[in-house]
Amino acid sequence: MTAQANRRSFVPILMISLGILLILGSIAWLVFSTQSSAEDTPSLASSASTPRIPYPEIHRIRVGDAKAALDLGSAIFVDVRGEPYFAQGHIPGALSITEDDLEQYLSQLKPTDWIITYCT
Repeated sequence: MTAQANRRSFVPILMISLGILLILGSIAWLVFSTQSSAEDTPSLASSASTPRIPYPEIHRIRVGDAKAALDLGSAIFVDVRGEPYFAQGHIPGALSITEDDLEQYLSQLKPTDWIITYCT
């Protein structure tokens, strides 16, 4: 067998080996990146450094989703702080209904509307 024939028979083995290494490397990267992102994501569970979230049964939304709803006009924003705080600054178009009065005014809002309350 000549040297050129030996090289030709070695090329498929080399290509298959490189393909296997590429696949294994991709799997390792995927596993590592998934574990890293899970560790970097803050948990809502309470711990010594994270305060317990009050009213966990109440659905919360991300700030970006609230901003998108504001931009699209697809939600009603209700500021539940007191009037002096509302006067200092609020989301444009937001209603001022204090937390104590919220239940009284809920009947005036459409139940089909997306109502986003905020207090900060």
